[in-house]
Order: sequence, then C-alpha cells, then structure tokens
Amino acid sequence: MPPTKTLREGSAKKRAAILAAAQELFLANGFDRSSIDAIAARAKVSTRTVYDYFGDKRTLLRTVVENIGQSLIATIQRTLDETLTDLTEAGELEDALVTFSMRIATDMLNSADYAMLQRLGQTESDHLPPRDDRAMANAPDEAVGERLAALARAGLLDIADPRLAADHFIALTFGVAISRLGSANAAGDARVRPLIVEGVRAFLRAYGKER
Repeated sequence: MPPTKTLREGSAKKRAAILAAAQELFLANGFDRSSIDAIAARAKVSTRTVYDYFGDKRTLLRTVVENIGQSLIATIQRTLDETLTDLTEAGELEDALVTFSMRIATDMLNSADYAMLQRLGQTESDHLPPRDDRAMANAPDEAVGERLAALARAGLLDIADPRLAADHFIALTFGVAISRLGSANAAGDARVRPLIVEGVRAFLRAYGKER
C-alpha cells in the first residue's frame, strides 16, 4: 500500500482563496459538477496547488463544511459567554436561558453560514462522512453541556449528566420549534419565542434547584 501523501500547509491566503472558491462552486453547481480545475481558476491558483493543499475534492468539501461549522460553534460559544456567565441567583436562570436561546434562534439560525451549512449537508451528504464520525456535529451540544455543568457547580441547577441535560434543553427549545413549525429560526416567525420560553420553563422544572 503506497504511503499517504503529506499535504502542504502552504500560504494561508491561497488556502482561504481555494476554500472560498470551492464553497461558491459547491453551492452554485453542486459537488459533482464542480471540478478542481474550475475551483483553481476561480481561486487564481494552479490545479496542482489545490491538490497539494487538499489532496482531493472530497477533502476540500469536508474542509469547507468544517470551516463553516467552526464559525457557527464560535458563535454559540460567544453567545454562551455573553448570556450564561456570572449568574448568581436561580431566579436569573429563566431570563438568561431564554435570552441565550433567542440569540441562537435569530443571530445564528438566520445567518448565511447556517444556511450554507444546511444546504451543503442536505445536498452533498453522500460526499461527507456520517454525522456520527464528525466531532464538529457534537461540539454545540458539548458546549451547552459544559455551561450547564458550570451552572450546576454554582448551585443553580441539579444535573448529574451535563450532556444529557444539554440534549434535553435543546430538544425542549429548538427541537419543539422545529417539530411544530419546521424551523427554530425566530427572525421571521414570532411563534418561535413562546415555544422557547415554555421549553426553558419545562427544562427548569426538571433541572432547577428547589427554591
């Protein structure tokens, strides 16, 4: 079996240009109809440079998806930091959890990055690794779980399994909205907020400390 080829790290500017070109073409034409030659031409690099940096087109697609995902994860982490930090009273939790959820339901779910990730995930799933094989897919849930664990350590929640609590929180808020409305994007649908508020209250009935 031949040794695995070592890919070049290369110029950050060239890598960014290749990824931007690939993202545009994958979205416009689809994976199968987007050639490495076309991606190279749009990025203003040689075809060999694309192969040297990414190896093949499937790796390029995976990198595009992972980069978009990392941007969204950064948005989630920033929102957690801005809404669920420095809480000291259990009575603050409902408003803080609703604020976090609504920020995600507007700022993130209405973003161009989220729309691109959803579209690529739906149209190009055959060319991507299974969801369970992508650590990125679990990162948002893990980030929420870590923040819920911090709130439990502060004595504001009663949680034995933070990841399970995060799964319950996400299901009761965003999951219910998606099930009922087809989307949890609150930017253009006023019906999302009442569902999120009731989901937060249900979560706190299950995990909140007795007052």
